[in-house]
Amino acid sequence: MNDRERFIETLLHGKPDRIPFTPGGARKSTLEAWHTQGLPEGVNYHDFLRQTLGMPPVPKPKAQAPQANFRMMPEFEEKVIERKQSSLVVQDWKGNICEISDRFDVTYLRNAIDFVTRRWIKCPVQSRRDWEEMKRRYNVDEPGRFEDGFEAKAAGIRQRDHVVGISCSGPWWQLREWCGFEGLCMMMIDQPALVRDMIAFWADFVSAVLERYLAALTPDHVVVNEDMAYKEKSMISPAMVREFLMPCWRQWTGQLRSAGVPVIDVDSDGFVGELIPLWIEAGFNANCPQEVAAGNDLPAYARRYGRAMGFHGGVDKRAIAKGGGVIRAELARLEPVVRAGGYIPGCDHGVPFDISWPNFVDYARLLARMTGWL
Repeated sequence: MNDRERFIETLLHGKPDRIPFTPGGARKSTLEAWHTQGLPEGVNYHDFLRQTLGMPPVPKPKAQAPQANFRMMPEFEEKVIERKQSSLVVQDWKGNICEISDRFDVTYLRNAIDFVTRRWIKCPVQSRRDWEEMKRRYNVDEPGRFEDGFEAKAAGIRQRDHVVGISCSGPWWQLREWCGFEGLCMMMIDQPALVRDMIAFWADFVSAVLERYLAALTPDHVVVNEDMAYKEKSMISPAMVREFLMPCWRQWTGQLRSAGVPVIDVDSDGFVGELIPLWIEAGFNANCPQEVAAGNDLPAYARRYGRAMGFHGGVDKRAIAKGGGVIRAELARLEPVVRAGGYIPGCDHGVPFDISWPNFVDYARLLARMTGWL
């Protein structure tokens, strides 16, 4: 089997020859620490890891997947508003005003470069007038929404061995970025019509971008980013999920399933036990990252939901950091789920800097054995 076949076969509870090897993604601070602990400078850590373990290299794709941009266009100006003793007040590309440590700069808020804690001060949508202005930044026909040569690039990878996926923000994630968490929660009570208007707009915008993408290429998986849970509970009740979010999710999953997308993935940190049945009902068939510290019990979920949901992630980052017998016990806890199918094991979020390079290599070797690579 090739990597694409293994990925799909695993998450759809099939019979792969091996389980995909995905130990976890390192952030900038993690790589900086690893370079002092044995990882050479100037190498791709995943490629070097495989070489160290005696695994075959990852086949290089003949061509990259074409990109579609779901972000606002134009973006807000990134700027520093105030410099404090040990922090910066900044405006990020989304129009949020927040405070971050001066160990970082505003560019760190573009993507998940590192673990950046922020204090939210003001979000760009606080009224209907703000919302009417925000809408203008989401024109499907905006130049640059699809990269130059999109159709030709798509045609070039229809026959492929590697996994192609795209991702977009879910309705909860997107409205939280526009309004802020507290602002959105208050709007759901005080201005539900405005919230429904924003969700309906976002649902249709994403559907329109997907329609053009799917006309050119069917990806192997689509990830809906929807962080919506704390350590013990969902951020909103299941009843509010049904009322506000379910119609949007169903619109997208129906569209994707009709186009033949095999894996429709929802990503949420936190405790997701009360959300999984809602996601299954909405049409999702995969979930990550299954954070253990938030109380998620992946073996129990796998027994309860069977073939209705595949999972990836789920290896406790704290156990990887401790190493030794602790990580061995953690992988033993998850091995029955690997054997049962529908699960790609890996770190349950970005790999933090307290995981040393030697411990990461030891964990990866155990993982490679468990997934059939060694």
